[in-house]
Amino acid sequence: MSAVSGSPVINCGSAADRGAFRAESRCRAGSGRAAGKELTIKRLLTAVIALPLLILLILKGGVTGFTWFIAVVAALGMDEFYRMALPDRRPEGAALSLFGILIPVMSGAGDSSLFPVTMTLPVLVAALLLLFRFRDIRQASQEWAILAAGLLYVPLLLVHLVWLRAGTHGISWIFLMLVIVMAGDSAAYYVGSALGRVKLYPQVSPNKSVEGALGGLAGSVVGALIARMTFFPELGVADAVVAALLLGVLGQLGDLFESLLKRSCGVKDSGTLVPGHGGILDRLDSILFAAPAAYWYAHFVFPLG
Repeated sequence: MSAVSGSPVINCGSAADRGAFRAESRCRAGSGRAAGKELTIKRLLTAVIALPLLILLILKGGVTGFTWFIAVVAALGMDEFYRMALPDRRPEGAALSLFGILIPVMSGAGDSSLFPVTMTLPVLVAALLLLFRFRDIRQASQEWAILAAGLLYVPLLLVHLVWLRAGTHGISWIFLMLVIVMAGDSAAYYVGSALGRVKLYPQVSPNKSVEGALGGLAGSVVGALIARMTFFPELGVADAVVAALLLGVLGQLGDLFESLLKRSCGVKDSGTLVPGHGGILDRLDSILFAAPAAYWYAHFVFPLG
């Protein structure tokens, strides 16, 4: 207590201590900016290399080339999922990841009777692996459910891209879906960074905002309308807007769902395969939810117009 006023004396440290604290704060801020710049450069380099290759594959690879590409991506995505959710079951996860290749290839072969086979066989294999290789019998049902969930989450959703590519205007629909998802993702990021105030779902993704989500939907609509004017003239204005809103909403929900999985598993990224972006699932999260809706809309609704 002060002898004069009787009020408490708060020791804020010496001038040298305060100067050191400010210097440390500036150092941390500078390090954060440098890390952010490095991450941005990595993302740009990845996009510069990967996007032209993806476009070339879609245009020139044919249905077969595209199918095999989706098959490989599905296997890598499943492997990431099992590494996150069942890190102690690597052999079983690796074995089932191979079915990530078979499901798109066999299901996209044009014979619809093969689809139930390619989905049923890995479920049975997962059951048998756990039946004869269980460690803690109390965890067996949970582990089997996670193994089966990997099959449903990655190759089952991705195979819709193969069916979409093989259908009428398949190339245009694939590009339209990518434009809607990517435009929405970019718009959500920039609008959210500039105007974001209200948290969208802080328990799952603390950095996402309502303003960013609405900006993302607006970006998806603008992207779909540009796609209609440039490479998809068969698409009506109403179809472009409805498809953009549908795929835009589902894409954002897919992003949130993958964030939920990562938080549940205690990881920041699903993997490290894509420089600057994390893993395959970090890039596929929106597409996984948007792909089935794109196929259903193209197959069932678009022909009615």
